[in-house]
Formats: sequence, C-alpha cells, structure tokens
Amino acid sequence: MVGREEITMVAVEPRRTTSGAESSRPDVRAWVDRIARLARPDAVRWCDGSDVETAELLDGMVDAGTIEPLDPVLRPRSYLARSAPSDVARVEARTFICSEREADAGPTNNWRDPELMRAELRGVFDGAMRGRTMYVVPFAMGPIGSPMTRYGIEITDSPYVVVSMGVMTRAGAATLRAIDDGADWVPAVHSVGYPLVLPDDGAEVRRADVPWPCDETKYVVHFPESREIWSYGSGYGGNALLGKKCYALRIASVMARDEGWLAEHMLLLRVTSPAGRVFHVAAAFPSACGKTNLAMLRPTIPGWQVETLGDDIAWLVPRRAPDGRTRLYAINPEAGFFGVAPGTSVASNPVAMQMLASDVVFTNVARTADGDVWWEGMTATEPPGLIDWHGRARQDLAASSGTGGTADDAADDRGPAAHPNSRFTVAATRCPTLAADWDDPGGVPLDAILFGGRRRSRVPLVWQARSWAHGVFTGATISSERTAAAEGTVGELRRDPFAMLPFCGYAMTDHWAHWLAVGDALGDGAPAIFGVNWFRRDAAGAFLWPGFGENSRVLEWVLDRVAGEAPARETPVGWVPERGGLRLDGIDVSEDALEELLAVTPEEWAAEADSIAAYFDSFDAAAETGGGYPVPAPLRGELAALRARLADGAGDAGG
Repeated sequence: MVGREEITMVAVEPRRTTSGAESSRPDVRAWVDRIARLARPDAVRWCDGSDVETAELLDGMVDAGTIEPLDPVLRPRSYLARSAPSDVARVEARTFICSEREADAGPTNNWRDPELMRAELRGVFDGAMRGRTMYVVPFAMGPIGSPMTRYGIEITDSPYVVVSMGVMTRAGAATLRAIDDGADWVPAVHSVGYPLVLPDDGAEVRRADVPWPCDETKYVVHFPESREIWSYGSGYGGNALLGKKCYALRIASVMARDEGWLAEHMLLLRVTSPAGRVFHVAAAFPSACGKTNLAMLRPTIPGWQVETLGDDIAWLVPRRAPDGRTRLYAINPEAGFFGVAPGTSVASNPVAMQMLASDVVFTNVARTADGDVWWEGMTATEPPGLIDWHGRARQDLAASSGTGGTADDAADDRGPAAHPNSRFTVAATRCPTLAADWDDPGGVPLDAILFGGRRRSRVPLVWQARSWAHGVFTGATISSERTAAAEGTVGELRRDPFAMLPFCGYAMTDHWAHWLAVGDALGDGAPAIFGVNWFRRDAAGAFLWPGFGENSRVLEWVLDRVAGEAPARETPVGWVPERGGLRLDGIDVSEDALEELLAVTPEEWAAEADSIAAYFDSFDAAAETGGGYPVPAPLRGELAALRARLADGAGDAGG
C-alpha cells in the first residue's frame, strides 16, 4: 500500500454515471454490472471507438502525465509514454492457465485451481477501480462479419489500454452491434490495481494519481473452459491489451483445438513471383528473430514483390478450396502492430521506419532534445540531449558517473536510453507494404509455413521438411536465445515450440497432437513446411548471412520448391538448396560460406538429437505424474528417423 504522505484525507462521495451506448444484450449488461459492483468505479463508460472519444482520452492522459505529445512536425500525432520501471514486459511467472484439470495446462504453463484462483481474483479486484472510470471496450479479433472473426469485451480502468485497443483491434460501436446481433463473446477484465479511494480505519481517503499506475502484484489469468480473461496490476502491453496474446493466442488456441483450426504466433505474407504467381506464407519466430523485419520485407532481388498481411498472429482455418482440396486459410486477427523498437532502423527495416513517421504511441523509448524519439540501433551514435525511458537527462547521468562526463565513457553505467523491450503501437494501415485486401474476410490460402529460431551454429540457413509430421517435429523443436521480452537470462538458449511457449493456452504436447490432426485432415492440400535460421555465424563470430532484405533469396528458393521448380539435396534434417540453387549475385556471400550455412554435421546433430530427446522426456515425465500429455508417437518416430539417418549417413550432409 502507499505511505501516509501520499494520501490526502477527503470526503468521498459515491458516484455512478454511465456514458456511451450500452449493449442491448441482457447477458452483457449483467456482466458489466457485476464487475462494476465488484471493482466499484466512480463511473462506467461504454466506449464507441470514435475519433472524438480517442482525442478526449489522449488529451486526458497528457493532462495526467501518462503520455506526452511529440513534436508535431517531426512526429505528427504521436505520443510517448513511460511506464513504471516495474511494469515493462510480460510477466510469465504471474501468467496462469486455470483449466479444470492440471494436465490440460501442461508443464510449460503455470496452473492454478480455477476455484481457488477465482477467490483470489475476487479479493484483489474488490474495490480495485475506486475513484476511477471503468471503460467497457467491445472489440473484434478479425474483420467484423468474417466467419473467422471472434469477439470480446474488455473492461479496464486504463485510458492507455482503451486507446491501444482501438489501434490493435476493431473496437467500438460496430463491434458492439455484432455482439448485440448474437455473436459469441469472450469476457476480459483488467485493472491496473491502483484505486484512488482507500479504506483507512473505518473511513475512506482519496490519494493522488500517478502518471503510470500499477500494483507490484500482478495476475494474467485465463480460464480456458469458460473462455474468460482476468488481468490485474499491470498496464503494459499484452498484460493489459487483452485482445492480443491473452485472447488471440492463449484463449483462441483452446477454441481452435476444440473447433478444428489453429491460432498461432505467426506473421503472414503475400509473395508474388516475377511470373505473377501469388503465394501466401505464414512464419513463426520467437522474439528477436527477425519477425517484424520479415513481415515488412523489401526484396533485394528483381521481380519479386512482398506484401504484409500481418506481423505477429495468424488464425489458420481448414476450408474447401475452389480446386476441391481442403486448404488452410489464414487471417490476421489484429488491426495494429505492437512492435519492439530497439534494433529497428532504416538499415534493418525501412518499411517500419516509414510506418512510424506519424500516428504512433511509443512506450519506454528515449526522447530527443527536439521532441522526437530514439532507441538503441536507430542510428550508429546516440544523439545529444536525450531524455531516457526513466525521464532522466542522459547528460546529467554521464556527469554523475565519475567517468569525466562524456556520453561515450558513461554509456555502460547509464544503461540503455530506451528500455530493451520498449514498444510502438501503430495501426496496420500505416504500413507502406500492407496488402490492399489485408482484411479480406475470407482470408488467404497458405502455400508455405516457416519455423525459425536464433542459432549460432549447427542449424542450417533453410531446409524443407519431408512431410507434415516432419514439419510438426521441426516446429516442436525450434530453439532460440532468450530476449528482453521474456523472463530469464538474456542469451540463454531455450526451446520455444512453434514460438508458442508463453502463449499456448493448453498442454504443449496436446498442441503438437492437434497440429498432426489438422495435417491429417488437410491431406495433399497442406502447405509445405520449412525451417530457417538467419543467425548462423562463422568461427570468428561474424554472421554468415546478411539477412534483412536478402532473406528474399531464401523465400525465392522456398516458393520455387512449392512450385516444384527448385533443385534440392537431401540431408539428415531435410532438403536444402542444391549447390548453386540459392541466388548469391550482388551479395558478399561466397559459395564456401553458403556451404557452411547449409552444413549439417552428423556429430553436431547427434548431440542435437540427444537434446531433443531430453526435451521430449521432460514432457513424458510430467505426463506420468498427471501434469500433461506424452509426446505424440509420430514425433517420437521423427526423432528416431533422424537418428537413423544420421547413423546411416543418409543424404549429403553438406559438409
């Protein structure tokens, strides 16, 4: 709780007002009233998503110090928010899957008994919104009216969340009409956990607000069977924007399992060949593995065109195609991009830099002396006069560091100017490479799926899975270095199956089994599956592949394989480009370097197989104690087949 010096004694008058058009559905109105009785806000506001409403909320946050406007010429209609230092990232240790049975959550999720968790949540939400406005935000995940779209209503006491949900989802009056017309909806309850009215020895006192209210104790809770989301204590990112990871992945993955589709942590692209053939590609990458860069790729090879359909989440639904086959059709359920700022630059992602020229809410980046934004990696050198993400003048920090006062000398002591997980929130329609029909309610048919991680060695630049089951094995065993977006030691390697480790709403091995079942239903209409690794290094530690726009060369080979036009050679891990099969003209990559990029060394991969076996064993051990499900037999079979190919020397190992 707060200290006495932060509390001002006032007379507290109970006040209940309602604004905005309310729902006509009795179940919606009853739920909103129930949460209002629990959280006890001063007022209830039904949000319509209008420009007038958004402007009012932004002005109110400026007055409160939650956000500050950036220079209207350098960064028009854009704002900077600085969160509390304790509220900067996902809180995986405080994220819970409260399924009825512990086994259904699996060993990679934090499980709590649902009834015990409900009691705990009732305790922290009791009076959590006192002194605040409770906002009711109807939102759609996907184009309104699409059969692939799902709906929700978020209750929150954070205007920052209301504005951000208006960017990231289709929020407002049109969505409420769809819900009132009978659409199913997911209830999502959020509070920053910082009431302004507190009990004090039988009386009530009001305390002053702070620019970024939050509670040190945080909960991000999902009830899969009842399709509910409850979040408390954080105002940041996916902890608070409940349409994003909470709904679009954790809850939607359970809905997808039950209904026969897939909700995945995947970008979505349209790629058109020089001959005019159109392909659609989905790709799963953990954080800091080039996902946003690939989503906004500008090809460096002539004749190819890439259009963005989505940068983070894709919903994949089997449906009959015009040719009679069953294919996976994909939509991007989001309406905006919530991306990591550090590392984004004109060199790494020129499209993103264009996208961020206006109409953005930045969080925890640095502010320049002339009222613009900056983060590490944006430019080669740090500009003078920065205010860091804590709101501190960098030059003052340099002067107090004892290094003589120069910025270069003091850099290590001062820490980064922008938080490593600092973010931008921007509408998808701001993206210059966005496809004109990106929100087509029918979705797009997938031709290829990519799985990628960040590996310094051992894993080749690109390979094609032999079958759907082998592709699921590829996705289940992807590994990558930890990043600032996830808790743990930065640089530590972890397996992140399907890039879904923090986001799957049910047991991971059951998720793998569901992928296998979807593949069985697709038959020969299934997309081809590939693995990629842009991050392989040589013995001196230098990257072997230039990455960024040059990744179009890898996409070219992938899609030529889909079209049956690219030669390949077999290795124990899958098919890789034949010698001379990957275009190298115009880049500083020799044929020898490419051989190293594509090399599959039997000794290294024998060790990799042992690592995978130990990983699989951990799931089987959990299943034996009732904490999950065993690894599906087809994936054990794929591991055994990999070992056999390594032992037999099957395929050209490529070095």
